[in-house]
Amino acid sequence: MGTTVFERRRPPQGVVDDSLRETALRVFWLDDVDRPTHPSLKGTVRADLAIVGGGYAGLWTAVRAKERDPGRRVVLLEASRIAWAASGRNGGFCESSLTHGHENGVNRWPEEIDRLEELGHANLDGIEETIARYGMDAEFERTGQLAVAVEPHQVDWFREEPGFLDREAVQAEVHSETFLAGDWDREGCAMVHPAKLGVELARVAADLGVEIYEHSLVRAIEGDGSGPIALVTPNGRVVADAVALGTNVFPSLLTRNRLMTVPVYDYVLMTEPLSTEQLAAIGWSNRQGLADSANQFHYYRLTADNRILFGGYDAIYHFGGKVRPEYEDRIESHRRLASHFFTTFPQLAGLRFTHRWAGAIDSSSRFCAFFGTARKGRVAYATGFTGLGVGAARFAADVMLDKLAGEETERTELRMVREKPIPFPPEPAASIGVNLVRAAMDRADHNEGKRNLFLKTLDALGMGFDS
Repeated sequence: MGTTVFERRRPPQGVVDDSLRETALRVFWLDDVDRPTHPSLKGTVRADLAIVGGGYAGLWTAVRAKERDPGRRVVLLEASRIAWAASGRNGGFCESSLTHGHENGVNRWPEEIDRLEELGHANLDGIEETIARYGMDAEFERTGQLAVAVEPHQVDWFREEPGFLDREAVQAEVHSETFLAGDWDREGCAMVHPAKLGVELARVAADLGVEIYEHSLVRAIEGDGSGPIALVTPNGRVVADAVALGTNVFPSLLTRNRLMTVPVYDYVLMTEPLSTEQLAAIGWSNRQGLADSANQFHYYRLTADNRILFGGYDAIYHFGGKVRPEYEDRIESHRRLASHFFTTFPQLAGLRFTHRWAGAIDSSSRFCAFFGTARKGRVAYATGFTGLGVGAARFAADVMLDKLAGEETERTELRMVREKPIPFPPEPAASIGVNLVRAAMDRADHNEGKRNLFLKTLDALGMGFDS
């Protein structure tokens, strides 16, 4: 087995230790936004449409529902605060892909991939137009994404891509000796401030007449679909003609979906703002999002005030598939990220990280969202975004609304929308399987990307471990 660049070029341990010495275990995005409070639900409320979940999927569904029918009474229930979970702690990459990348899409739905990519770009255009139309302060920058090769075998993966950059060209964009080549997709990705996007979507929804309730955990869903559906919270209930579920990584209210996703923890660092001299040392004047190309990959970007967010690599599943606050404090993952950061940018030695955090990703076995209905079509759901929900959540909202309206649209007739992923096995098989996959992917990264028989078998079964 070979070594990776992050093992060959480790920075001095003192550089890593100093960078984390005063780092707060908090989400930078949530610290950087004022979040208005909303009341909790008390008593019984009647609605035309009830939405469970105050993240992107729920918020886009609320906005799109009111845009379709302004007179519809829409109620949204959030268990905690608006955008506090995945929607407030992701990397802020708003991608056009609905299929978690072209390769995943073409392997699963080759006859649809061209149209899926067109729909994805139209969806990203729609996000940009909506942000502009409502004057949303979400720090939206459509700078694209630059995928970089950091190992020699990865260079060949990019040579035939339309955005191919050789070593000299990629380093002219961003100054890192680890970058050997790249592929710059200039239109298919934007950068956003995740928490501001959530807060602004909630503002727009409320301005359109949506009733938002925070700290209103839905404990049960009642009704077989022959009449209205009731959502039961600790201090109230909503009775609605239709329900959209956007709970994503949290346990589904529908038993059928309990094994369809697993929570995988992703870890993130945020630096202090870079000085003018530090920015000059790394270039990056075009402010693209960056991602390297291993199975265990990093993603990184600049914020509006010129901090660098650096995340990814470790993807940790905990036995039992629980979502717990204590899983966010994994210092060994943050130390590993800090080491890899200074391998990438040794010229930034001395820079400090102000924030470290983690978030749980709703991972499905096909690596992108799936959709469906229950209770005789009165309940719709979308879940399993596997880390690419910032953009795809708006598309998912339209799918759910189409399904609740009983409409056969181009979206609902897509095979990608009609098919379901393979469920994960129950414990202990789930934990054993996920950790075997992580180990196999790590071996592939140490063996010029060559996938072993185990991973090839999972690929053939459609288990999605190809990204």
